[in-house]
Amino acid sequence: MRRSLRLKLIFAVFLLCFLLPFSNLKASAQDQAGTSLSLNEAVSRALEHNLTLKKTQIDLAASGYSEKKLWSEVFPTISANAGATYSNSFFSGNDAAGNTNNFRYSAGFGVSLGLNGGIPYAMKNIQLAHQGNILKYEEARNLISIQVTKKYYSLVAEKENLLYLEEIQNLAQRQYERNRVLFTNGHVGELVLMQSMLSYENARYSSSAANTVYANSMAEFLAMIGMDQNAGVTLLGEVNIVRIFADSEALVNEYLPKRPDIVRNRQEIERLEYAQRQTAMQIRAPSLNLSVDWSLSNFSPFTDNFTGSARLSIPIDPWISGTSRNQAIGRSRDSIDKATLDLQITEDAAKTQIRSLTSQLYNSWDSILIARLSYDIARRGYELTENGFNYGTVEFLTMEDARNNMANARQRLLQSELAYFNMILELSTALNADFNYLIQTYGVSGE
Repeated sequence: MRRSLRLKLIFAVFLLCFLLPFSNLKASAQDQAGTSLSLNEAVSRALEHNLTLKKTQIDLAASGYSEKKLWSEVFPTISANAGATYSNSFFSGNDAAGNTNNFRYSAGFGVSLGLNGGIPYAMKNIQLAHQGNILKYEEARNLISIQVTKKYYSLVAEKENLLYLEEIQNLAQRQYERNRVLFTNGHVGELVLMQSMLSYENARYSSSAANTVYANSMAEFLAMIGMDQNAGVTLLGEVNIVRIFADSEALVNEYLPKRPDIVRNRQEIERLEYAQRQTAMQIRAPSLNLSVDWSLSNFSPFTDNFTGSARLSIPIDPWISGTSRNQAIGRSRDSIDKATLDLQITEDAAKTQIRSLTSQLYNSWDSILIARLSYDIARRGYELTENGFNYGTVEFLTMEDARNNMANARQRLLQSELAYFNMILELSTALNADFNYLIQTYGVSGE
């Protein structure tokens, strides 16, 4: 029985030692495979880890708390006090009244309420300040989303270019290996072999440099979204280019009034108007102050004192031109005028931006079509020159030039497509609209 149990333990230990390396190998393979990351996940991570957005959240929470506690503007001032005094004479232990107790105790309680005509406008300003912080928060979120989206698809384009450079490197490597065999058999000269080797080394260097640039860009992107810079991440998106065709004036009329900065500027004008009324009412309107005080000495019910007062204050100097408080009212009017001009400047700049981007999207599509045609021609040219080189009718340098032209044409195509896509993102930012909605609404299929 013991021998059987011992054999089972030995077998279990052997099985564990045999399977453990495979489990580690599987975990290592999973680590090398990395993590797949979609655009939505990247944006969510960036919004969660962005420190500037967290600061905006603090301001939003503070203004939201003040907006919920508007009653604090009319809440009275409440105070309580207590004290004790001791007095003694150098010549006797009695105080001035002949008492032997030199300790005196006092306590008091007071309530004061000040009312003026500016309180309703102060409450309205608190509400408008909170609405402005809401718009700032939404605008900050949109800006972060656009920045992450640009970086995300830029990395997708870089990865596609990297794969293409690796393909060019493989072509150059195969050509070099083929020429080496041909040189050994005496079918090509030494110069052709050296040229093919140089071509392969150049392709390998270009691929290696692109890998370095991609790794650095990926590290910056991962830091932006709060991930470990050494994490292996695979981006799931791809750059799909759709031509955008929209009337700029229709976009201005539909989206401009809803832009957060435009709405915020209009709210700022409204807030300053209420602030002007608040200032005028606080300075010029009569104010009423109500107060109640109760005090008690030596905690004796026969020594307590209760007082109440009501005071109406009517200001005179704010009505006199040139006084300091009269000037304060005039400065509040100037603030409204400047805010109105700021709104006009913002609207004009936004209109110009929307019109410019719409025009660029319309005209830049031809550059993409030209880039696609150039790449098709360069690719076909390389295929023909490669066949000619294999048959001995084309020199190696001619074939190498054709391959370089194909690689350059491919890079120009990727750059033009990425530039067009970034303009779509910029237009979505200018319109404060989701870029996917923009593509679905104004995208022209079949182009």
